[in-house]
Amino acid sequence: MTAKLFGRTLSAAAAVAVGFALLAMPTSASAATDPNALNVAYDVSGSSTIARTGSVVKLGPSVINVAISSDGSFTGSLPLPPTKTTFKALGLLPTTATVNFVPVGPLTGVLGGPVYNTLTSTANYYLKLTDVSVGGIPAFVGNYCQTILPVKIAVSSPANQDFDIINGGVLSGTYSIGLFANCGLTTAAIDLLIPGTGNTASLQLSNGRLVS
Repeated sequence: MTAKLFGRTLSAAAAVAVGFALLAMPTSASAATDPNALNVAYDVSGSSTIARTGSVVKLGPSVINVAISSDGSFTGSLPLPPTKTTFKALGLLPTTATVNFVPVGPLTGVLGGPVYNTLTSTANYYLKLTDVSVGGIPAFVGNYCQTILPVKIAVSSPANQDFDIINGGVLSGTYSIGLFANCGLTTAAIDLLIPGTGNTASLQLSNGRLVS
């Protein structure tokens, strides 16, 4: 059994050593102040389904970078690239838009469980829409069409699946989207179609490695 770290293939024993490094850290400081925090990166890919439109929004691929403290808490960043989505407005009109994720503050979370085998994480983004077209006709939403408030996306390890420090794992959750503003004449239509609860997000983290 092997794992990837620093671009090399390591034995299972070497991979486990990284886990022990976490377990052996002192247990008093937060990620923001802990001089012994471990800087770790994971490859990330996933998707989100918007409940009101039934459309799928691709999340990533990207890289999440986090500083894990001695108590398992972490802070970091998860930049998400713009992605196109397609759905039928009111069930009839084919609609396309580019969704941009504008980060607000750091990503935060906790590695928990007896051997750091669970993970919860929260990130906040403004959802910004560009290149919107309805029925093949461009809708001029301008350059500032986005949610009024940041969208809070919280994900965690499923109850029946462990998170692996080296190999990563699946994270999932639900979130709400609020109202949009600054979308020109289409603001009312966008607020009728998109905002709501029950949106889902699923992320796959993989290839954990220490970074400087």
